Amino acid sequence: MRKTIITLVVALASLVPGGALGDGMPSSPGKTAEKAPAGDRSKVTQADLQPDAPDQYTVVKGDTLWGLAGKFLKDPYKWPLIWQMNQEQIKNPHRIYPGDVIRLDRSGPLLTLGGSHAEAAANVVRLEPRVRVEPLVSSVPTIPGSVIGPFLSQPLVVEANGLDNTPTILATEESRVIVGVGDLAYADRIGSNDGVNWQIFRPGEVVRDPESGEVLGYEAKYVGDARVRRFGHPTTLEVTKARQEINRGDRLMPARETSFPSYVPRAPDKLIQGAIVSVDGGVSELGQYQIVSLNRGSRDGLQVGHVLASYHRGRLVETSGRARALLEPGGGGGGLFANIEVKPNPVVPDPPMPATVKDEKVGTPAVGTTLRLPDERNGLVFVFRVFERMSYALVMSATRPIYVGDVVRTP
Repeated sequence: MRKTIITLVVALASLVPGGALGDGMPSSPGKTAEKAPAGDRSKVTQADLQPDAPDQYTVVKGDTLWGLAGKFLKDPYKWPLIWQMNQEQIKNPHRIYPGDVIRLDRSGPLLTLGGSHAEAAANVVRLEPRVRVEPLVSSVPTIPGSVIGPFLSQPLVVEANGLDNTPTILATEESRVIVGVGDLAYADRIGSNDGVNWQIFRPGEVVRDPESGEVLGYEAKYVGDARVRRFGHPTTLEVTKARQEINRGDRLMPARETSFPSYVPRAPDKLIQGAIVSVDGGVSELGQYQIVSLNRGSRDGLQVGHVLASYHRGRLVETSGRARALLEPGGGGGGLFANIEVKPNPVVPDPPMPATVKDEKVGTPAVGTTLRLPDERNGLVFVFRVFERMSYALVMSATRPIYVGDVVRTP
């Protein structure tokens, strides 16, 4: 029987000053502490704890590393900081199992290895030699695997003409225009050594950087799965899964076994700033557990496991209060990429800011000048698949609606 007690110790040496905590809320009266260095993200302090953080929690089936971190911390991506302070007990953060006891030690800075001797003795289970059957227990995943599973096994982004040489659905059963689960389809260029399980894709739209207009790649839209029933010229396939209607002309690629990588959510070590360029499903307003694509990739320093904060772009307004007539993120149906092949750079650039003319009051712009409202944070996204020039991320939290075109950057 496996039961581990993991003690989480929080550093108390660098508390924020008594005036304000990390989330902008005032602290309790009478508390004073030294000011933490500006921008210091190397420590977890009392200000980072959830107000209702439990002293002890037992891991259960269905928990995720992100969810566990969120029980203790306001920002779950700071979990690695706790892990680094507790490496004697958390040898590997990917090896946390149902039944483990996570204990938060607010006294710091010493670590304990499972509490008192009495508690340790109580956790000892004496076993006699005998044959027994126990189910295999898997460690808790970082994020929900069922959400990102399909996106791990599909290419999604290909080079120009990347699907031209792949097998093609030439015909359908009874000459149907579209086919679904259980229907038959016929494809070319599949040999007996090519495998029996295939995924079906449809060439998608070109993906461009909304800021520079650079082509980031070409999306291959996943539409379903198929299995070979009879090899030949053509090969007969049976559709086993249909996410959308499957048509003649759709492309086939060998199915790959889905593997869920292990990673710890963390903030990038350097400033990375980009934008949300599209969302799975084509909606313009999105929330938790939806998949988004970003215009930043490995060449920009983005890695699997990185967490970025999303911000809704501030509008341009005149000092009279009237909004400037610019393309607003999230405005209008279809998002930024509704007609991307016709409009290669759909984001309207900001107009040059005029020199600010001051009134007699210091700091007050004159009437007729233009101001940009500040960007407002509206969520966190977790990067789970990275290509050279773009990446895919999962929305982990959304405090406000998130839109295509919103900014993402290092939190």
